[in-house]
Parts: sequence; structure tokens; C-alpha cells
Amino acid sequence: MCMEEMLSLYDYLGKAAGKELGAAVNNFAKVNKIPVTMKEVSNPKYKGKIMMYPKSFLDKYFEVSQVDDLPF
Repeated sequence: MCMEEMLSLYDYLGKAAGKELGAAVNNFAKVNKIPVTMKEVSNPKYKGKIMMYPKSFLDKYFEVSQVDDLPF
């Protein structure tokens, strides 16, 4: 059985997501019962636990978010 790639929002977006976006993604994952894992990180900007999400979930989440941002 192949385990799906898990990514942090930082890994997926290539930049820090910020608290607001991080909370929105995490809440959406909880509501939709998406399996998440946690990872401990330590770098000059942040030390602590981060959430890791399945790549397919993040692909869908950000695909839908971009469509929702359209002005029409």
C-alpha cells in the first residue's frame, strides 16, 4: 500500500501561510475528516509543531479557493 505524500502549507505554497489561512485549511480538513499528521520543526523563523496534509487534499482545497475568488 502506497502512502500519500503529506505536505505542510509552507511546503505546498512555497511561503508561510499565516495563521488565518492555516486555521481555515485546518478547520476545512477537520470538517471533511481529512487525515492529518504533525511534524516538529525548528528554524530561525519558527519552532514548534506544524500540520501536514495529503497533497491531493491541498490540490483540491486551493483549486476550489481560486475559483471562489473570481469576481463573477
